[in-house]
Amino acid sequence: MRRFTTSVDGSIPTPAKSDDSCLRLLIVGAPGAGKGTQSARIRSEFPVYPISSGDVLRRHIAKNTTIGQRAAPIVARGEMVPDNIMVDLIDTELDQLDHEHWLLDGFPRSATQAQLLSKSLEARRQPINTVINLVVPEDVILQRIEDRWVHVPSGRVYNLSYNPPKTPGLDDETGEPLTKRADDNPEVFKARLQKYHELTNPLLEYYDKLGILISFKGNTSDEIYPQIRDYLTPKFAH
Repeated sequence: MRRFTTSVDGSIPTPAKSDDSCLRLLIVGAPGAGKGTQSARIRSEFPVYPISSGDVLRRHIAKNTTIGQRAAPIVARGEMVPDNIMVDLIDTELDQLDHEHWLLDGFPRSATQAQLLSKSLEARRQPINTVINLVVPEDVILQRIEDRWVHVPSGRVYNLSYNPPKTPGLDDETGEPLTKRADDNPEVFKARLQKYHELTNPLLEYYDKLGILISFKGNTSDEIYPQIRDYLTPKFAH
């Protein structure tokens, strides 16, 4: 597996200059690396508009928009939504923003998608200017998955190692039983991680060549987030 050398290790690299002062962030990381946790922490501390491609897609389908109508039958068949539709979704979301910082999560996932999205964003003069890459050791991720339990109705997630339920096996708020996700199996997850690296390494190389990739390394979200915060704080100081 290729290791990317751009990282926070005392000397903080600076992302490529953009046409304005707005930060346009993309967060990437392997399944189980903590993208949701880090995104939530960034949003709680910095004035960034969240763009979750999955949430945007579901919202358009629920509202039966033109794009939602194109995507709905594809999703219903369990197929991947075509890249051009996903880019259109991101575009419609950005149409609502006016010189705001934003944080994109969930798309792109491949170098091909990244190139397609870059072409669209460049036309808007709003290119991504910082890519946050979460680097967590694979054995740590697998342990997280083994320890992860969920309350399906609410989506609340527990981890027996660092965020256990107050009562073993039960949701804190409802007292209902917790369950394991079907794919929260070490062997299944190893296959997911392998597929992730095969798909994502070219994506990371693409952004690395653009000079906007920065990797944050650690075993836990609590180790990684202070690095992210220290990196972002000066960017919002103006």
